[in-house]
Amino acid sequence: MPTNEKEYNGYLFDQLTILDDLQEVAETEQATNTLKLIAKKRKQIERKLYQMPPLHNPDSQS
Repeated sequence: MPTNEKEYNGYLFDQLTILDDLQEVAETEQATNTLKLIAKKRKQIERKLYQMPPLHNPDSQS
């Protein structure tokens, strides 16, 4: 499990990279249901990645 925000963001970017690879195959095979699911998952991941305020609490001492 990621221990800090930078590590967590790296994890989310890795997930986006995997979705990019899957999307490439789905487009080649014209798998419309798969493309819809990929788009949904991408939105979910991006919502976590670009959340406001960020995970880091500047008031904390860690």
